[in-house]
Amino acid sequence: MKKYNRIYLLTFLLTGWLVSCNDDFLDTSPLGEVAESAVWSDAGLAEAFVTDIYGGLVWGGFNEQALASLTDEAIFTHPGRGITVVTEARSNPENPGWIDDSRVWSNMYARLRSTNIAIEKLSDPQFENTGGIVDRLLGEATFMRAYFSHQLLRNYAAFPIADRTYKLGEETYEIPRNTFEECVNFIIADLDKAAQLLDGHNLIRGRANRVAALALKARVLLYAASDLHDIPTASANSPIISSYSNKELLGYISGNRIERWQRAKDAAKAAMDLMPGNQLQLTTPLSAEQAATVYNNNSLSRNGGENEMIFGRYYLNSKPEWGGRQGLFNGPNGYNNWAGNTPIQLMIDDYEMMDGSDFDWSNPEHASAPYDNRDPRLYATFLYDGAQWKPRSPANQSRDPLGQIQTGSYEVTNASGAKVTHWGLDTRSSPIEDWNGSYTGYYVRKFIEPDPAHVDQNTWQEIPWPAIRVTEVVMNYIEACIELGQEDEARSWLNKIRFRAGMPAITASGQELREKYINERRVELAFEEQRYYDTRRWMIAPQTLGRQANGIQIRGTLKPGQSNTLYRYDPEIYDYNYQVFDIDPGKENRLWLDKMYWMPIHFDEINRNSELMQNPGY
Repeated sequence: MKKYNRIYLLTFLLTGWLVSCNDDFLDTSPLGEVAESAVWSDAGLAEAFVTDIYGGLVWGGFNEQALASLTDEAIFTHPGRGITVVTEARSNPENPGWIDDSRVWSNMYARLRSTNIAIEKLSDPQFENTGGIVDRLLGEATFMRAYFSHQLLRNYAAFPIADRTYKLGEETYEIPRNTFEECVNFIIADLDKAAQLLDGHNLIRGRANRVAALALKARVLLYAASDLHDIPTASANSPIISSYSNKELLGYISGNRIERWQRAKDAAKAAMDLMPGNQLQLTTPLSAEQAATVYNNNSLSRNGGENEMIFGRYYLNSKPEWGGRQGLFNGPNGYNNWAGNTPIQLMIDDYEMMDGSDFDWSNPEHASAPYDNRDPRLYATFLYDGAQWKPRSPANQSRDPLGQIQTGSYEVTNASGAKVTHWGLDTRSSPIEDWNGSYTGYYVRKFIEPDPAHVDQNTWQEIPWPAIRVTEVVMNYIEACIELGQEDEARSWLNKIRFRAGMPAITASGQELREKYINERRVELAFEEQRYYDTRRWMIAPQTLGRQANGIQIRGTLKPGQSNTLYRYDPEIYDYNYQVFDIDPGKENRLWLDKMYWMPIHFDEINRNSELMQNPGY
C-alpha cells in the first residue's frame, strides 16, 4: 500500500510542477527540425530547401542497373532486378519491371510537390533579393519542376499537371491526365521562365542555369516533334496506338509538324550559342589517338571535357555515394568488379572503320581483326579482348603482369610442353570471381576512372553524370535541321562532331543522311540514356530493341612452332578466331511489343486516382 502511495505522491508533485512552469516549457521547437515559417524567412534555409530538390536526380544514370541494359547497348549480367521484365516486354501495371527511382511516377510527384512549395513561397519572398538570390532560387525550383515533369512526359506520355500544392480539405484529389500538348506547353513555359530568372546566375557546376533551361527546352521540343508523338505518323506505324481511344494523351492529334521541328531547332541553337562545347570548331579530323583522348576527356568531364557539361550530377570521393561506383559496377570480374552492364555485339558492330565505311563480318580482313582500325570512340568506350587496362590486384598480377583484358580462351603450354586451355581472367570461367564475368565478352570503359592508382572496388569516383551535355544539344539541332530539309547545315555540324572523333566527313543526303545521323548519335552518346528514348521516339524499337542480345566468343591458338607458358595478348604468336553468338534465351529472351513505348502507370496510382487513363497495351 505504501508503495502505491509513493507513486501517487510522485505523480501529483510532478504534475503540479509542470502546471506551475512557464508555458514556454511546452512551446519548444524540435531540435532536428526547422519551422516552415523560419525556412522561408531566411535566405540560407530557403537555399537549403531548394538544394534538397536536386535529390530527385538520385544517382543520375550511375545506378548499378543502367538504362543501357534495357536497350541494344548492353545486357545486365546478374539475375533478377526486374530487368528482363522490360527487355522481354512483360511489363504490366502490377509489375512494370525495373524503373530507376528518378523516373518512377510516385517519386516524381513527391519531388514536384517540393518544387511547388518552393515556387509558391519564393513568389512572395519574406527576405531581401540580395544579389538576386530570390530570382536564382525561384529559377532553380522552376527548372526542376520542368525537369521532373519532362521525366514523366518521356516515360509515361501525358500526366496530370502539378502546378500547385494540394492541401487538406480539397474538393477532390482525383485529377485526369492533361493532353500531351498541354504538358509540353507547361514544361516549355516553366523553362522559359527559368531561363529568364537564371540569366547571369549559377555559372557553377551541378546547379541549374540559363543554358540548362534552354538545352532541356530543346530536348522536350525535339521529342515532341518526333514520330512517336505525331499521332498520324504513330498510328500508321503501330496498331496499338491507332486503336487507342485517347490519342491526345500520347501526342499531337493536329497542328503543324514543321513548326514543331522549327521550334526544336531554334531552342537548340539558342543553347549552342551560349555554350560552344569542347573542340567543336575543327575543320579536319583529329588523329585517332587525339580523338580517343578528347572523347575520354568529355566522358570524364576533365581536361577540356568540363566544357561539355551543361547539367550534371556530381560526386566527391570524400563523400562516398552509390553513383561514384561505376568502376565497381561495370568493371571486369578479373579486377574484382561486378561487370553489371556489359556491351553487346550489336553495339560494337555499329562503330565504323576509320575510313568511314561500315564494319562487316563478311569481310575477311574485318573478321580476322575486329578491333583494328575502328572509330576511335570504340577504344574510349569499351574494354575488349586484348585491350590495355589498369594493373590487376597484387594477388592477381602474377597471372597477368601486363594488365590486358582477357575475354577468350587461349592455348598455353604447361610444364610438360603440352598445350592446355587458359581461360581468360575476365570470363565466366575465370579463377577470379567467375560469377561476375561478362556474358558478352565486353566491358564498359566509358565513365570509369582510368587512373591506374584507382582501385575500383575500394575507391569512389569523382566522375559526374551528364544529365545534359553540349553534344546532345548539337545532335538535337542536327536532327531538327534534317527534318526541316536543311541538309547542308545538318552535315556541317555532324561533321564537326566527327572531326573531333577523328572520323571523315559525311557527304550523304536524304534517307542515308538520316541513317548516318542515327548511328552517329548512337555512337557519340553511348551509355548516356539517350538510346532508350531515341529508339522509341523514332519508332525503330521493333527493329533495334526487339533483336536478341549477342556477344563474342574468342579462341586464341598458338601459331605453328610457338609456345607460351603465361598468356598475353600477342598476334605474333597467336591466331585469334572470333565468333558472334546470340545470348541464350534462358538468360534473356528479348522481345518488343508496342505497349513498351511507354511505362505502365502502376495499379496503385490508378486505384488512388480513378480519373487516370492507363497507357495503351496495358
